[in-house]
Amino acid sequence: MKFQSIVFVFLFSILGISRINAQTYELGKVTIAELQEKVHPKDSSAVAAVLFAKGQINIGRNGYSESRIRKRIKIYKKAGAEWATIQVGFAPNYYKDLSIINVYTYNLVDGKIVKSKLKSDGEFIDKITNEYWIKKVTFPDIKEGSIIEYEIKDVEGSLSIPDWDFQEDIPVNYSEYKTIIPESFVFKSITKGGFAPKVNSQIADTYGYLAMATTYTLKDLPAIKEESYVNNISNYSSGILHELEKITIPGQFYRSISSNWSAVARTIYAYDSFGSELNKTGYFEDDLQLLLKDKVSPDDKITAILAYVKSNIKWNNHLGYGCEKGVRKAYKEKIGNCGDINLMLTAMLRYAGLDANPVLISTRSNGVAFFPTISAFNAVIAAIETPNGKILLDATNKFTTPNVLPLRDLNWMGRLIRKDGTSEGIDLMPTKLSDHVVSMSYDINEKGVINGKVKRLYSDYNAFNFRDEIKDEKEDTYLEKFENENKQIELSDYKRTNEKELLLPVSESFSFTGSNLSEVIDGKIYLNPMLFFLDEKNPFKQEKREYPIDFGFPFLDKYFITIKIPDNFTVESLPQSTSVVLENDLGVFRFKAAVMENIIQLSIIHQINEVIIPVTNYESLKEYYKIMLAKETEKIVLKRI
Repeated sequence: MKFQSIVFVFLFSILGISRINAQTYELGKVTIAELQEKVHPKDSSAVAAVLFAKGQINIGRNGYSESRIRKRIKIYKKAGAEWATIQVGFAPNYYKDLSIINVYTYNLVDGKIVKSKLKSDGEFIDKITNEYWIKKVTFPDIKEGSIIEYEIKDVEGSLSIPDWDFQEDIPVNYSEYKTIIPESFVFKSITKGGFAPKVNSQIADTYGYLAMATTYTLKDLPAIKEESYVNNISNYSSGILHELEKITIPGQFYRSISSNWSAVARTIYAYDSFGSELNKTGYFEDDLQLLLKDKVSPDDKITAILAYVKSNIKWNNHLGYGCEKGVRKAYKEKIGNCGDINLMLTAMLRYAGLDANPVLISTRSNGVAFFPTISAFNAVIAAIETPNGKILLDATNKFTTPNVLPLRDLNWMGRLIRKDGTSEGIDLMPTKLSDHVVSMSYDINEKGVINGKVKRLYSDYNAFNFRDEIKDEKEDTYLEKFENENKQIELSDYKRTNEKELLLPVSESFSFTGSNLSEVIDGKIYLNPMLFFLDEKNPFKQEKREYPIDFGFPFLDKYFITIKIPDNFTVESLPQSTSVVLENDLGVFRFKAAVMENIIQLSIIHQINEVIIPVTNYESLKEYYKIMLAKETEKIVLKRI
């Protein structure tokens, strides 16, 4: 099953929704009964709960929008106090347009409601960058049983409707979102998640012009629960998204914005910070001609240009598909955002005669673009079209290679935009297996002390992760950490190969000694053959899985282990060979063990072939991991002859 289908089925399944008693969802209406409540009636484990959340967005006739959010939260447990700090991001230019008001904490004292207002030191501004600030508010007098409420007012300088999440990390008793949109503006909307809101729409006369007022409501929403191997949990939380589709002023103006992917592509390409930046080449031509002087093949050109951009232009950690500085300035100052760097990369590849185009993407933290939309994309990479397929490139990370991107980029589908205005969807998910291969040989003496050697190889995304992990760590620190985390073994003869040869697998080798890697009981030696490579944690223990499993990339873990047993000992117990194959060829586990005289040989393979595993395969995957971990933790027993 394709991952697009998995998500479609999940997002649009409609679950039953229970009803709660009628309440008045207005600020200032806190009741004694609410304050007396000790646990959430439907989730006793909840540390807090949203009693109600109401949002309203009003699009003015001029296209400007005003938003208002009102919220009340109940704190049940000490850990729920983290919900008593709220923060709102904004651009510094709009500081005066954002206000957080009606900030109060309610407590029950001697049977009476005590209302505490925001203190002067409870509100402050955190200036993250020159372009992005955060306003924070910390509520006073928070304790178990407290109720907080607040209101956020904002005036937007753009024609847009913010996304609304009905679900949170805690239960939500009631959630409502209302949009008021003049007839001149047409927005498309889509609901996501497993709960479909009740929708009520009607024509309203707003300040002398007609507008469509639509209210979306949901009740009794369970908390979003984190699960292992989930791409971005917000992809699966219930919410409503809006995107401007067209502007129509009868007899005066008409413009299609994002009615389909082609319209989205044309709109973005026309931005001054995007399409026109791709046409600028004068700033790099002399340097590139020198770089490509002896480069003939496309592969050599690709490798050289990618390496050149990575080494000369530093990423400032800002995303965005449009340029922040502009390619010329970024090239001169040797720093830029994602748009600066990868649009520059695309322009250089084109100048070298390669069929290169930008690819709009939404990073993992940003979620998935569920429908043709401009605002859903937040980054850009480059693609080269060849007779053998597309090659994807991202120059914002120094360890990337062709078709090995930063993990944040691996988020389902991107959108390739060509110079002629055409576009197509691009599957960003890797299909090639990334290897992790371990060859280990060791001998064990009658006291259980083990001496051995290891060679370890990483390819593709495993190599990317390894290089990224060690980039800021000195070798001595890395070795000391490895020893301390693995039963105080002692390492020697450590060597690392191809650390900087990015197109080759990176490897490490070392010798080791350990006295805590086995147990000697009543003259017998008990040994786990994988030693410090054993991972006993099972990530799939929960009885029911809510979301698809996302491994990030397909992989192959392979172990070849040779063990020399001590003289005067023999094998009393050896794990039996076994094999487990996941349905639909999703993965395979093979464990082989054999004894030849005083040598034990093992071969262990754990291979996952698909990046995303559907929820429907969860039971079989859970059983697969259960069998695999049981076999890998099974001990070899040696006895004296």
